[in-house]
Order: sequence, then C-alpha cells, then structure tokens
Amino acid sequence: MTLRVLAVADEVADALYGDTLEQLKPDVIVGCGDLPFEYLENLVSRFNGPLLYVPGNHDAALRPPDPDWVGLSGEGAGVGAAGCVNVDGRIEAAAGLRIAGLGGSIRYRPGPNQYTQRQMRFRALRLEIRARLMRRPVDVLISHSPPAGHGDADDPAHIGFSAYLRLIATLAPKVMFHGHVRHYGPKAADRRIGTTLIVNAIPYRLIEV
Repeated sequence: MTLRVLAVADEVADALYGDTLEQLKPDVIVGCGDLPFEYLENLVSRFNGPLLYVPGNHDAALRPPDPDWVGLSGEGAGVGAAGCVNVDGRIEAAAGLRIAGLGGSIRYRPGPNQYTQRQMRFRALRLEIRARLMRRPVDVLISHSPPAGHGDADDPAHIGFSAYLRLIATLAPKVMFHGHVRHYGPKAADRRIGTTLIVNAIPYRLIEV
C-alpha cells in the first residue's frame, strides 16, 4: 500500500490555503523548516491527519521534544507549532510510516538551530542509535538541510551535512525531504543516494511512499 506524503519547506504556498490541500489528499504532512508556525497550524487544522516537522535555521529556538536530547535550544525556548509534532532528533510513527527528523543548518552566524559538521555528526549518530534500538525500518527522513554534495550549495550558509550520507546509508529511508536551498528558475531534479530518493520540498512536494 502506498501512502501520500506532502512535504512543505521554506516558502508559504498560497495554493495550500485553498482547495489544493484537499485535492492532494495526503496521508501525512511533513515540514522541513523555515516556515511560520501559524502556517503549519493552519495546515494541520484543515487536514485530518498528522503533521510532523523539524525547525530550520530561521525558526525560533524550540524546547527539545525529548528531555534526553542534547541540542542548542537553550533556556526559554518555545514550544513550536500547536497541533504538530516536532521530530527533531526523534523517530515517530505516523499514518503507517516511521518518520525520523533532524533540523537545522550549518552554523554560519549566531542564532539557534545551527550546527557545525561535528555537532551534526553527533546528532545523526544518536538518531542512528535510536533507529537501531527500535529494530524497525525508517521510511521517511526529514531535515532542513540537504546531504553534502546532493542538492546543497557552495556558499557558507547552504553547505549540506556530510553526516547525512552515513545516516542515509545506514537507515536507507525510502525518501528524504529537505528544504533550505532555493532554486530560482527550473526546479532542481530529485537525486538518489543508494535506494533513497532525495527531494527538495520547497515550497511543497507530494510523493507516494
């Protein structure tokens, strides 16, 4: 059985405020960061299903969804989008899929949700360990940034994470959605790493899994 995953990222799509959301008939929505929480809340309020998301580098610091998670959120962090599930550093079951998430971008200036390559290696390793302990496959991986060399850019703010290459090879999700890197003009082609389809979700993409 195939399930329809609607991924959104970085840009508010006016079309999804109208009939398009109902016409797409997704089973689950995933957010890949840098979207107003009000937008995610609007989507989930009009959608009879779950919405899972990770924060982007332009999002506010969020309270860690897991008290054991080591991140950069800090004291006074917000709670995120109401009615939606923050899966940053976690794996959640939703609509018959197992969805894992890692938010944030490469650290290029002061601010929340930014990590060095070394910090992201640590975060990705913890997610990998969690997946192995669950002993069940991950179907979908969502992130804000792309894997290094697969849809990223050369400027300091849009370099991808090398840790994602190992994570994808280990977890072998069917699809990885990301945002962060905008393309002006024709949409960037989807890519593959092994059996995993790599999809830039800006502003939204619907993929059957």
